[in-house]
Amino acid sequence: MRESARYVKIVEWSDEDQCFVGSCPGLFYGGCHGNNEKEVFAELCSIVDEMIGLYKKENKDLPAPTSNVDYANKMLGVI
Repeated sequence: MRESARYVKIVEWSDEDQCFVGSCPGLFYGGCHGNNEKEVFAELCSIVDEMIGLYKKENKDLPAPTSNVDYANKMLGVI
C-alpha cells in the first residue's frame, strides 16, 4: 500500500469555478482543477505523492492520516 492511500482525496464539482476541484484535507490546502473528473483525480494523487515526498525530504512529520475517518456521517451528526 502506498503511503498516499492514508489520505482522503476529494474531487468535486465547483459551481463557482465551473470545473472539478481536487483537494486533500489534512495534508495540504488548495489542490488542482480541471474539466475532466478522472484527470483531476489522477493529478491530485500525484500531488499527494509529491507532498509526502517533500515532508520526508525536509524530515517533517506527516500530518495524521485522514483515511478511515467517517467524515460524511460526522458532518451529518450521525456518529
